Amino acid sequence: MPSPFYITTAIDYANGSPHLGHAYEKVLTDVISRHMRMSGRKVHFLTGLDEHGQKVQQTALKRGVEPQVLVDEIASVFKGMLADLNISHDDYIRTTELRHQKIVQQFLQKLFDQGLIYKGQKTDWYSTRQEQFLTDKDRAPDGSWPEIYGEVTQTTEENYYFKLSQFQSWLVEHIKSHPDFITPRFRQNQVLEFLKEPMNDLCISRPKSRLTWGIELPFDTAFVTYVWFDALTNYYSAVVDKGLWPADVHVIGKDILSPPHAVYWPCMLKALGIEPPRQLLVHGWWTVNNQKASKSSGNATNTLGFAASHGADAFRFYLCREMVVGQDADFSTTTFENRYKADLGNNLGNLVNRLLNMVGRNYGGSIPAAAADEDLEKNLRQLWSDSIKKYDESFTEYQVSHALEALWVFISAMNAYIEARAPWKLAKSADAADRARLDSCLAHVAEGLRLVGTILTPVMPATCDKLLVNIGRPVATHFEGQLTWSAACTGSKVAEKCILFPPIEAPSETPSA
Repeated sequence: MPSPFYITTAIDYANGSPHLGHAYEKVLTDVISRHMRMSGRKVHFLTGLDEHGQKVQQTALKRGVEPQVLVDEIASVFKGMLADLNISHDDYIRTTELRHQKIVQQFLQKLFDQGLIYKGQKTDWYSTRQEQFLTDKDRAPDGSWPEIYGEVTQTTEENYYFKLSQFQSWLVEHIKSHPDFITPRFRQNQVLEFLKEPMNDLCISRPKSRLTWGIELPFDTAFVTYVWFDALTNYYSAVVDKGLWPADVHVIGKDILSPPHAVYWPCMLKALGIEPPRQLLVHGWWTVNNQKASKSSGNATNTLGFAASHGADAFRFYLCREMVVGQDADFSTTTFENRYKADLGNNLGNLVNRLLNMVGRNYGGSIPAAAADEDLEKNLRQLWSDSIKKYDESFTEYQVSHALEALWVFISAMNAYIEARAPWKLAKSADAADRARLDSCLAHVAEGLRLVGTILTPVMPATCDKLLVNIGRPVATHFEGQLTWSAACTGSKVAEKCILFPPIEAPSETPSA
């Protein structure tokens, strides 16, 4: 029996609306999850919401509501995004839940009992925006603080510290001896570069005198837990009773790789005697129309409107096709419309309708059996074998964009095959050999679409279900035995017509979410 596959996204911070970065991470993780399920793995897909911290407390205070009321509202909005994008998560954890708070306090107490947490007073630089203490290593080359930290002030405060520095040598060795721990590989090199300098111990508390919205330290109720220590623990607290640890993949953005996920989290687990996650899959950032995505401009939030205007599957396809995992990508109205019209509408959608039209007109709606087998047919079948191999190789590295690129080479080749065979001419011929070629042409296009509809289901589930049903085939639920060329479509009854990607006028401006 295949082993379980446990995959997570980073939990979103409850201080604002969902935006493009949130959407992409959920879609990428969902595509991987669906692919693994169809490959026979028992998947557990976790996502959720990080609900504590200073920014949540401040926002609630400004609005005159209790923090719990605020995070309840935000959780509802983020869950709405998941539904809109057809995300198939198995669990949604919120850090205000008792199941999570219990594990956080157990972790803290164990570390304290082991002598790995101590109390001390230090003067440090503090970023309210990131809710973390900084060191001079965090400065830009010119000595300034990067914009990501917002206002930075010097603070003298008594807090509790985790002896993070004690685990630095272990962490370096772990990263070097587990080359797939951080993917893509160049991100691993960035972390190792960060670790060349001595690490400071990690402040894991905030005094209640300035922050009350958090999980109390079990050994000192005058303090609450630092939000990163709290948030990272969700990956474990959500499955502690399910026997799924360690996680197979944490899908995260590059901004929270180092130090939170690549340094704090594995060192926390090592100190607790718990195995670290197997892999951190690190994606890049999105720009919007070549401009930085930001809350103030609203551009990162507005892009979600394309899922409503063009359909969730088209939006999912665009995100997966446009971003190479590990690299940055740009979202623009122009490239979205081009992908929608060319890749989806003209290349795939029209191919389906050409098949339905020809089968309906010449065969009473029943797909014929292949009768001729010439070079055009042999080449198309060989191209499928080559394409699915490239698809699988890319997906093994979670490079969904490259996998889709390989698949669209095959889809384009099917369109070229129809042009070369010219079935509209063959249908008019009285020659038996031409009739055999017509049979084979439509049989091969139908089988090609069955294969495409199957392998593409994790990316565009609703669209592929519709495609398969309209060519007379059942929806795809698994890959085993379904991705090799066959005569499965022979005799299948097709629909009269099928509009997978209706023409939609490009909006004059990016639609709102």
